Amino acid sequence: MGERIETARLVLTRPTADDAHAIFERYASDPAVTRYLAWPTHRSVDDTRLFIDFCELEWSRSPAGPYLILSKADGRLLGATGLSFDGSGAATTGYVLATDAWGKGYATEALQAMVDLARSLGLSTLGAFCHPDHTPSIRVLEKCGFKPDSSTQALVEFPNLTPGVRINLVRYELTL
Repeated sequence: MGERIETARLVLTRPTADDAHAIFERYASDPAVTRYLAWPTHRSVDDTRLFIDFCELEWSRSPAGPYLILSKADGRLLGATGLSFDGSGAATTGYVLATDAWGKGYATEALQAMVDLARSLGLSTLGAFCHPDHTPSIRVLEKCGFKPDSSTQALVEFPNLTPGVRINLVRYELTL
């Protein structure tokens, strides 16, 4: 595994500067998509370019990083996923999909690819934080074997819900 991962229906690839417009148009500027995310809805392609810069930084210091999720059938950008490393043999993951990709099993397939990648890298634990009201995402995590870890919680602001208000997130965890 590396900068390109293939599953039954998806191709996961490392983002590049050339992807900024598609990321902005497909999901990063959509308030419905970014509602339960801890980063603000992108207001311009410049915001998305900053995300690409972040991706480059993540890839420069870790064996993997953010991935774009593409349809294997037609190459269409569906969303993003990835791994973020904490330096202790563990990582966190997440996913975001454009609205027309919701409810089709892509999140589960992409998350399983991240689980497989984490295992192949010899990680001990894979975690994910989820807004407690985001039931579809909780279901995806549970389908892939993640369990709530009530001992680890985080207060996080969701800028697309109520700016300035911190929500107590539940960490989901999978022992690899």
